[in-house]
Amino acid sequence: METSSLSSLQAKLDEFYVFPCRYVFKFIAPLARIDDMTALFQGRVFFSRYSRKGKYVSFTAEWEVASSEEVISVYRRASAIQGVIAL
Repeated sequence: METSSLSSLQAKLDEFYVFPCRYVFKFIAPLARIDDMTALFQGRVFFSRYSRKGKYVSFTAEWEVASSEEVISVYRRASAIQGVIAL
């Protein structure tokens, strides 16, 4: 995600959420990036689902976040993984 997109997201998070709160993260990643995505959710419960043709995997995780900065941090780490799409 671009810095301007993340700044906009952070402003919206601060406007619509009261922290701490539970936040749902959703991503789609190429099959080859499963290990990277698993590392992103280290120690967290997440669900994964393979695409029909098996080329992609969707990931959903929900946990308590302390601030919008924590949410943005997760999105920044995910954006460093090649081919990942944040939903």
